[in-house]
Amino acid sequence: QVQLVESGGGLVQAGGSLRLSCEASGNIFSINAMGWYRQAPGKQRDLVARITTGGSTNYADSVKGRFTISRDNAKNTAYLQMNSLKPEDTAVYYCNAETYLPFYGKRDYWGQGTQVTVSS
Repeated sequence: QVQLVESGGGLVQAGGSLRLSCEASGNIFSINAMGWYRQAPGKQRDLVARITTGGSTNYADSVKGRFTISRDNAKNTAYLQMNSLKPEDTAVYYCNAETYLPFYGKRDYWGQGTQVTVSS
């Protein structure tokens, strides 16, 4: 099992920056990839950024060039650096971990979410 604890959300003005952190604990060696998703009011949860254990990354088109996902293996932590924030970035951001274990197969784990609000 994997537990995810998120931090770093808050209120920021348009054009500002925030850094989200997601610390993983438990069976961290089962994690194949980590990512950030967001859900705005009245909308579905969508992928923001994802990073594999090999370091490959994927970004939503709406954040590419502004957001950067990274990881610190020693701290078992993934980060989302968010620059040039826009009001449309306002959402609850959720950390995700993709795991695989023999006999158990694939599992997704989620953090509790952290609110990011960008004012105009």
